[in-house]
Amino acid sequence: MSSLREKQIASLRRMINLNSGVGNTTVGSETTFSVLIYDKHGQDIISPLLSVKDLREMGITLHMLLHSERGEVPDVPAIYFCQPTEENLIRIGQDFSDGLYSAYYLNFISPISRQKMEDLALAALQAGCQSNIKKVFDQYVNFISLEDDMFTLKHQGSDALSYYAINRGDVKDSDIDHIMDSIVDSLFSVFVNLGQVPIIRCQRGNAAESVAERLDKKLRENLRDTRNSFFTGLSTDSFAAGQLSFQRPLLVLVDRNVDLATPLHHTWTYQALAHDVLNLSLNRVTVTEQDPSHMSNRSKTKEYDLNNSDNFWSAHKGSAFPDVAAAVENELEDYKKAETHIKGLKSDLPDEDAIDLLSDNTAKLTSAITSLPELLKKKANIDKHMSIAMALLNSIKSRKLDVFFETEEKIMGRATLEKPLLEIINDPECGTPLDKLRVFLILYLCSNTMTDAEFNDYAKALADAGADTKALLYMKRWKSLMKMTAGGGMSEYTGGVAKTVSMFSKLMNQGSALVVEGVNFVLKENKLPITRIVDHLMELKNSEEEKEYKYFDPKMLRPGDGSVAGARTRTPFQESVVFVVGGGNYMEYNNLVNYAKKKAGATNKKIIYGCTDVVNAEQFLNQLSKLGNDIS
Repeated sequence: MSSLREKQIASLRRMINLNSGVGNTTVGSETTFSVLIYDKHGQDIISPLLSVKDLREMGITLHMLLHSERGEVPDVPAIYFCQPTEENLIRIGQDFSDGLYSAYYLNFISPISRQKMEDLALAALQAGCQSNIKKVFDQYVNFISLEDDMFTLKHQGSDALSYYAINRGDVKDSDIDHIMDSIVDSLFSVFVNLGQVPIIRCQRGNAAESVAERLDKKLRENLRDTRNSFFTGLSTDSFAAGQLSFQRPLLVLVDRNVDLATPLHHTWTYQALAHDVLNLSLNRVTVTEQDPSHMSNRSKTKEYDLNNSDNFWSAHKGSAFPDVAAAVENELEDYKKAETHIKGLKSDLPDEDAIDLLSDNTAKLTSAITSLPELLKKKANIDKHMSIAMALLNSIKSRKLDVFFETEEKIMGRATLEKPLLEIINDPECGTPLDKLRVFLILYLCSNTMTDAEFNDYAKALADAGADTKALLYMKRWKSLMKMTAGGGMSEYTGGVAKTVSMFSKLMNQGSALVVEGVNFVLKENKLPITRIVDHLMELKNSEEEKEYKYFDPKMLRPGDGSVAGARTRTPFQESVVFVVGGGNYMEYNNLVNYAKKKAGATNKKIIYGCTDVVNAEQFLNQLSKLGNDIS
């Protein structure tokens, strides 16, 4: 079965093909050239999936933001891809009256309401261009696919669905309704693209339960409308045609509050490190490098794409950083050997064997020339990963990230620390104020015995180290609330440290640019709280999670309580969509990928990870500080 990402790409290709099938925009054998106009959310959806080259191949000659200055382009169809917001519809109406294009294909990321559709029709009538509007489509692609098995809902303007937006003290009911409806709308789009109706499990008494109830209702209403249902598979034009599976997926809805430590945790895998240290965003990372051509301290920034077309990234994004550094070195060695081999082909030929050697060398040179473009492409990719690895290594060394990672692993695994945490916080050579705040918050979240006096000592040390301690106010209030609500608090952290090995005790390669001396590495083999919850629910284990999580089946005639409905499904699930309300991260994603791989041997488990927005530790701490600021 194709992945969620591939299905979303197919939906976008169908749209660019003027909604008449998947493929290039062609009429007969001729390409139909068109203009693509999107809003910022549309841009975020397209950018990780289709490159400029892909768009050109499909006949897109121009692609522009809806709210940018645009001139008239006659005799070319315009494909619009945007949210049906008031602001966007006013701008589309302005385009009608300015007569910018001769044909309009309007594609809305989310369904447009009847009232807004009527307003749009009125704008077209007033501009006298109603005959130029060829098609209006609801596309149901309101999510951003970052990986084959990972999606998020918001990027630009992501504060709208953030942990802060959901948990702030002065949030109004109408704001919460809007946030919940946005999440439900996007999750509905995900399952329309998958062509499957999930069985839903969720925690009780929080935002995840509200999402579950609304999604259950929306799916139920769509299934009841047999003529327009996306899940019947009757219509050849429907998204679900030919995609329906007998095995229904499990949707696990989890609230961010179930685990606040993981988003703060220092990490050691390639993708998660790139997100934490270099702020990986929409599969693109920015690296600041010293310019070797200048003797001064000038630096330059480079942007790199990290996606499925990069084989090295696909193979190593979930690997521990030392393994990645070693793999980059191996790739470089292989390239140097190939380069030396090609250079060695231009030897002088002796006269007596000239003809035989000439034909032999001609064949070798032809082969070398054929492989040259591939080799140059490989070299560019090696340089890219060398540049990223060096940037990560510089941060690891300057901030002593290995010390923080190992300390946090021991805290979460309930192991004894080699030296008191206050020593690390008071050490000016160790990490940034933000790193110190992160490690303390993890200790506070995992400790049940910290006194107010100890808490105040840590708070003073953090303030002296230059940390913004507003986040502590919110965490203290949050923890006291969790103690009052039975079972509503944090999941226990188990597993922890399996063994400690010194991965970087010597140089990996003498004379190499990637020197990794004196950095320690901890090997961990533990399930994060969300992975443990998913394991219990997919395997139907007799556990607290299995009893506490509510059950919804949109295919049942009447909504029933989980205790009755749950008894009907006793077969372990093969597929699951895990969705975190309030922000996710690459550590949880990688942990779930590894869990699915371990299970894949016998049962072929498939897990998709989704979240309202992907946040690194710094972004998450900023949200916690804003919540603390609201209290003070």
